[in-house]
Amino acid sequence: MTYITLVRGDITEQAVDAVVNAANSSLLGGGGVDGAIHRRGGPEILAACRDLRAGHYGRGLAAGRAVATTAGRLPARWVIHTVGPVFSPDEDRSATLASCYRESLRVADELGARTVAFPAISTGVYRWPMADAARIAVRAVTEAAEETGSAVTEARFVLFDAAALEAFEAALAG
Repeated sequence: MTYITLVRGDITEQAVDAVVNAANSSLLGGGGVDGAIHRRGGPEILAACRDLRAGHYGRGLAAGRAVATTAGRLPARWVIHTVGPVFSPDEDRSATLASCYRESLRVADELGARTVAFPAISTGVYRWPMADAARIAVRAVTEAAEETGSAVTEARFVLFDAAALEAFEAALAG
């Protein structure tokens, strides 16, 4: 059974089996969570991402998909990279956002990960409203874990500030 936990903190400091990275499609680092994971994890993560780009992911990673690499110097074993959608008030992209969580959980299961730390995907520069993102994230992880019989025992949402934590608390209670 997968338990959802919520913490306010820095995702790069989480001692878990796998950390989920809100990556950009290039897989080569960026800002926000992606930049923090690459900086703290060191050059091993970038080298693994370059190898992915040289192989099956030559055009990058599509939104809603997930792939794993080493975690380098992070206190985790793996980084699961997923690309969230950019929020659009004119087009419903919530299925793609949900897919980020489902696919990350699927990859975690393939790796044998039991504890996974998630950020609030797409809520930074991709401008997804926090309350809606929280609702989608909690539902997607809960449903995916139940549907697949996931062996992940803890899905930990690591939230950067009090407002994000409150949004996820409301989604989990709702």
